[in-house]
Amino acid sequence: LSKNICAYFENRYSLEERSAVKSVVIDLNANYQLFIRRLFPHAKIIIDRFHIVQLVNRAFDQLRVTILKQQSDQHSRIYKALKINWRLFHKDAEKVDNSKARYFRGINEYMTQQNLIDLGLSASPKLKYVYETAQQIQESLKKHDVKKLCLTLNNYQKQSSPMDTSITTLKKNLKYVSNSCESSLSNGPIEGINRKIKALKRICYGFKNMDHFYARILLIVK
Repeated sequence: LSKNICAYFENRYSLEERSAVKSVVIDLNANYQLFIRRLFPHAKIIIDRFHIVQLVNRAFDQLRVTILKQQSDQHSRIYKALKINWRLFHKDAEKVDNSKARYFRGINEYMTQQNLIDLGLSASPKLKYVYETAQQIQESLKKHDVKKLCLTLNNYQKQSSPMDTSITTLKKNLKYVSNSCESSLSNGPIEGINRKIKALKRICYGFKNMDHFYARILLIVK
């Protein structure tokens, strides 16, 4: 794959043209970094914020599922908070409502969103620490705060959890991760379009006429 990508750009664009590229946004695949330096020698490499957030959220979810499996009572309030309302733990902390009570399915109680998050995190100090770390990383990216991002990564205390690996990966690519804070560039819109196309393929089970397929793609992305 790397050879094909290199051949594509080298055959179609001169070194002078490729040297004029200022920034390239990629995911955390180390192979991309190798041939980007070769293809675009003067480009700033930026790790996409979308993939950073995805990485830390997956690490949190893996620990959340582990904590769930350790719960002896699957009818407890904590279990239902972590299992049924898991999406709330991915919500931006600044957008979590801590004043208006609402009815939560499963727990069958009225409480604020912050109350439910606190209830779920009370299952484990490790889970709370990992949650707070994920939120700090997301906040740093959102506010383009490089200093806070570096402090969060460098001060992280290992928890024997999937987050340890994620933090190690981010620290290994700290220079490019820091660039994601400073830059407004992101692959998020492209990733969103790609996800819609994959959902279309799955729902429609294929197209006999590719023109119809392209037409449907244009309709859903506009």
